Amino acid sequence: MTELSDKIQSYVGSLFGKENLNKFIEYINSSPSQFIRVNSLKTTPEKIIKVLSDKYGIKTERVRGLQNTLKVIKGNELAGKTIEHILGFYYIQGLSSMLPALVLSPGKDDIVLDLCAAPGSKTTQLAELMNNKGILIANEIQLSRLKALVHNIERLNIINTGVIHQKGELLSKIYSDYFDKILVDAPCSGLGIIQKKGEVIQWWNEEKVTVLAGLQLKLLIAAIKMLKMGGEVVYSTCTMTAEENESIINKVLSKYPVELIDVTLPILSGKGLTSSVSENFRPELQKSKRIFPWETGSDGFFIAKLRKTEGTTNPEQIIPQKRNIKLLNHKHKDINERLNYISDYFGVEENILAGYNYLIKNKDIYFVALDWYDNNPGIFERIGTKFGSLDKSGEITLHTQAAQVLGKSINKAIIEISNMDELKTYMEGGIIKNKSFTEGQYVIKYEDYILGTAVVTKGGIKSRFPRAKRTQEIYFD
Repeated sequence: MTELSDKIQSYVGSLFGKENLNKFIEYINSSPSQFIRVNSLKTTPEKIIKVLSDKYGIKTERVRGLQNTLKVIKGNELAGKTIEHILGFYYIQGLSSMLPALVLSPGKDDIVLDLCAAPGSKTTQLAELMNNKGILIANEIQLSRLKALVHNIERLNIINTGVIHQKGELLSKIYSDYFDKILVDAPCSGLGIIQKKGEVIQWWNEEKVTVLAGLQLKLLIAAIKMLKMGGEVVYSTCTMTAEENESIINKVLSKYPVELIDVTLPILSGKGLTSSVSENFRPELQKSKRIFPWETGSDGFFIAKLRKTEGTTNPEQIIPQKRNIKLLNHKHKDINERLNYISDYFGVEENILAGYNYLIKNKDIYFVALDWYDNNPGIFERIGTKFGSLDKSGEITLHTQAAQVLGKSINKAIIEISNMDELKTYMEGGIIKNKSFTEGQYVIKYEDYILGTAVVTKGGIKSRFPRAKRTQEIYFD
């Protein structure tokens, strides 16, 4: 049984009452529900429901009000080990965690920022809502979490996103009145996710809440300064304290030209608090939303949506130190002939390859959504996803990421894997012993899935499935 610390019990009991404290304790000692966000860029809920049931015995059901969300009823332990999961057909994510991106509701014509992006659950969801088009920027300050962010962007085949590694609270010195929509899913004290992360109990105290609240306020102020007039920001946390939630919104309403927007959530939620034990808030804080875990059976969350009503006085803009990076369209002399080679070799129509911009970094080539643009491309750790690499003759060796994105547009140089042993060998990065194919590069297909690329040599079919993806445990029946 998970026991809350005296500090947490005292805080929650004081703010929400003893009855709700008891319900909270009962909730965190229940079994967590598992939810799946279906990647609408690659498949549909109906297909995932069927394939999980038929192939793995995983039973799921639709979640009312959330179009691409499934609840796992049976088979929780397998949901993260399927081929479909590793290929990015779905993302395992808390139900409440899916709501901030839906509330922000970005479109493909918006310039969008995810200010605190790792591990990428909300970044990839924003990209899906934008139909993988337009301009999405994902920022993450923690270098240790940047790897997970890039991994999930790649896994879900996201190609409209640039990744930055900067302090979020200082980013307004680079971007001023720039974004249409910003998500600030702020680092917080995590009271809403104790059921999943019991370690929160060990370190939680009100002094740390105060420190976090200072950072959260700075992040939200920076976001407001980066918004265009009329732009919108969603502020969210997975904690239950008033200091990290209503108090933050109350402060910015007092000092900055923003207004709270009333929102409706597709799951049971309560109104934001208008007072805490030590502070009174503006009445309009009722427009913010609280998701109480003991009411919904999901993580505790706070969500508020703000609109910028006037311009702001922004800090003096700085020109960041840049790497020499240029985006190239498909006709550029440095890329055109190489793309023609890919078009001929794999049977990809030219107009498909013309639907992206490209960049070359040393021997690696990346591609990104055609509309993606930024004045400072050199500050990005990653723009788009991997397209290929240049071999000794200057030709492109197609990357697995590109093969997955291009998918059914590839019509030539395809090898179809025929059995589970070959599938296992390929996804573990091995060599399939087969001498039936001419030497060269190929795309590997299994059933209806484009898995990635391979190179045929005298020794057989050498997998080029990315090393980072081989570390995930995969269920092979």
